[in-house]
Amino acid sequence: MRRFPTRGLETETLLARDENFRGICDDLAAAEEALAATERLPENLRAARRREYEELVADLAEEIARALERANVFQIPRIRRPDRGDAK
Repeated sequence: MRRFPTRGLETETLLARDENFRGICDDLAAAEEALAATERLPENLRAARRREYEELVADLAEEIARALERANVFQIPRIRRPDRGDAK
């Protein structure tokens, strides 16, 4: 949701019905956590690991974007009908 704020409906729909999509989102969250954790690595490892995780995060985000594009989910507005009351 944070990466694709304008795609909330599509994201929620895919999360609810697509196990593969949920897995990709979980992988992205884990990769982002690992990327943040690179700051605690020894300096001689930090830059290489950061590049690896930045690439993984970008790849996963792109995969999510493609899944959202393929989803073609859209909200149909609800039409309010006037109260028919005693209409026969």
